[in-house]
Amino acid sequence: MPARSQWTEEEARDWYERQPWPVGCNYIPSNAINQLEMWQAETFDEATNDRELGWAAGLGFNTVRVYLHDLLWEDPQGFLDRIDRFLDIASRHGIHTLFVLLDGIWDPHPRAGPQRAPRPRVHNSRWLQSPGVEIFADPLRHDELRHYVTGVVGHFRDDERILGWDIFNEPDNPNHAYATDEPANKRALALALIRKAYNWAREAGPSQPITSGVWRPEWVSTGARSELDEFQLRASDIISFHAYTGPARLQERVDDLVALGRPLFLTEYLARPYGSTFEAVLPILRERKVAAYCWGLVSGKTQTIYPWDSWAKTYDSEPDPWFHDILRPDGTPYRDEEAAFLRDMTVGA
Repeated sequence: MPARSQWTEEEARDWYERQPWPVGCNYIPSNAINQLEMWQAETFDEATNDRELGWAAGLGFNTVRVYLHDLLWEDPQGFLDRIDRFLDIASRHGIHTLFVLLDGIWDPHPRAGPQRAPRPRVHNSRWLQSPGVEIFADPLRHDELRHYVTGVVGHFRDDERILGWDIFNEPDNPNHAYATDEPANKRALALALIRKAYNWAREAGPSQPITSGVWRPEWVSTGARSELDEFQLRASDIISFHAYTGPARLQERVDDLVALGRPLFLTEYLARPYGSTFEAVLPILRERKVAAYCWGLVSGKTQTIYPWDSWAKTYDSEPDPWFHDILRPDGTPYRDEEAAFLRDMTVGA
């Protein structure tokens, strides 16, 4: 398969002009604790995916951002088959998928097989890094990931059900919940690995765009960019970013990124206590045609209705407001007015 170069700004804009406004969520089924439980053969649940993606479509969502994991490549054919079945389900609901290949946050010691139960009322208590620290912290082992990246991207390189490829989520996150397990030089390791991962993805020749989101709180607050930020912005076909912030600061970052001349994808937002709400930010994103992916859909085993500080603070009951997520496990909205607002914003978008 022929490798390809980075899209030009014009190619990226032409592609984006053919898309409806991408609006959706980061999706994991409510009965999965992490990426492995979502995708492993023993726990892959087509019925739950079908039901919950139907609810997403009912809110007007036309895209989801979904995490994969390198350990799933131990069974390449089974994994690719399950991805194909998921894409069929999403496509039946009019939903395109943005896949995330690698992830730099939460548990740095992933293990295949049955996953541990959630820690009660703790945000993302069993989410997994990909790769685990054993590979991530050893640059001599980074190339072990090449077959995973090229295998997945290459297999689906011309699949119209896939909107794009998010190469590495928050690759240099200091991951304070697991700080004692993180390498001291995480940012340098992340930069070395992401450079290779971009090359591998392009080697697979995808027809879909490639990206990786800038995310650091310092960047969100001030616009200051690290070397890794600069690489992500410079190397991507489309520009993606995270911003758990209110409308004024979001507008500042959008204005900064527009100058790069490429389509913008906000791939993580929605932190209600921080002013990052649908009502506050979606009108800005729709007006500017910035793709919008909130964190979460159905409250479930990831427990992301609880805030990040649940790692240090004990919660005895459901928080008010919820941090992330939109629907309760039975599909009813956390806030009826919020769901109605979403449908109003997405109709005809």
